[in-house]
Amino acid sequence: MGIYTEYLERNLNFEQLAKERKNQLKIISRLRGNRDLIVYSSDLTNKTQAPISIDYSDILPFKDQLNNLSGNSIDIIIETPGGIAEVVEDMVHLVRSKYNNVGIIIPGTAKSAGTIFAMAGNEILMGNSSALGPIDAQIINHNKRFSADAFLDGLKKIKDEISKSNKLNPAYIPILQNISPGEIQHCENAQNFSKELVKDWLSKYKFQNWKNHSSTGKPVTAEEKEIRANEIAAQLCKHSDWLTHARSIKIPDLKKMRLLITDYSENKNLNEAITRYYTLLRITLESTNIYKIFETPHSQIMRFSGANIPPPPPENNKRVNKVLFDLECPSCKKKYKIQANLEKGVQVEKGKFAFPKNDKFICPNCRAQSNLESIKLQIEAQTQKKIVY
Repeated sequence: MGIYTEYLERNLNFEQLAKERKNQLKIISRLRGNRDLIVYSSDLTNKTQAPISIDYSDILPFKDQLNNLSGNSIDIIIETPGGIAEVVEDMVHLVRSKYNNVGIIIPGTAKSAGTIFAMAGNEILMGNSSALGPIDAQIINHNKRFSADAFLDGLKKIKDEISKSNKLNPAYIPILQNISPGEIQHCENAQNFSKELVKDWLSKYKFQNWKNHSSTGKPVTAEEKEIRANEIAAQLCKHSDWLTHARSIKIPDLKKMRLLITDYSENKNLNEAITRYYTLLRITLESTNIYKIFETPHSQIMRFSGANIPPPPPENNKRVNKVLFDLECPSCKKKYKIQANLEKGVQVEKGKFAFPKNDKFICPNCRAQSNLESIKLQIEAQTQKKIVY
């Protein structure tokens, strides 16, 4: 029986999924020499159209979870479609200000800015289904998204064609009229920024313990490290090689670039622990409206999409006896105030609706049904208390 099937048949609830995830994280940490462990993960299916990419709002919860750890080395499990490279730079600085030895574990997908993040590790661990992606900067202009590298490459082709024929093809005139020097510079800056981050981090961290050439045994110089790092960064940035920004880059592709990857699937126990954790992570994301998870073996922060639920007050959660939140009917768009009681005997406020016992709210206006099960999970996760009816 497969691991995914096993967990599906066990039909674990939210609390059981969390407990199982934590258990697997502890096993991974132990197998890796009792290293600290933190997870940054997004729901790649994005079923709720939530902001799943790496953005500035991620820095605070990532730092918060990092502050819960106190070891000498750390592994970071990453699952992300990408995002803002400047945020990745800030997150890496947070990690590197605390740890000299960092492992990056990619059980599934870490594309674009996630790939840039991976290059900041002393060790990169991937399995047979893991994938990184090209790091060519993506530019949004006039509501269109395009590769900065492809844009610059296209301009170069036009320039080369003009140089050869000594005339401009009229078909290019409307294209060039809509391009400003500032836009060209923006593309160049964005592309160079991604490339420089990868080059600097590879030479400084990934190649830190690369002392001798495997083929000759000769010492590796700092200049040789920079040359190798620059070659890899250039390959990861080159849109014409990958053709699409979503292209998956696997272990064999990285080995062709002469980038050393640790294949964790060759370690039976570690492979099972990482696979089990990743399976539980995917089930958690797919069965709830959670779209981001920041967690360690002992703590967690989750982001939910859907209803506007305020965070618990700063005082002890034991004092919280109810949660009020806004709910909009998906059909008629009428808005309601829902009250979820966390203690028995709490009266429902005037004008509010009690949280339904079957987790199904029926709109009084149009009779449309809203499933509040994931909201229930969110409230109970935030308050660490059960909803009572």
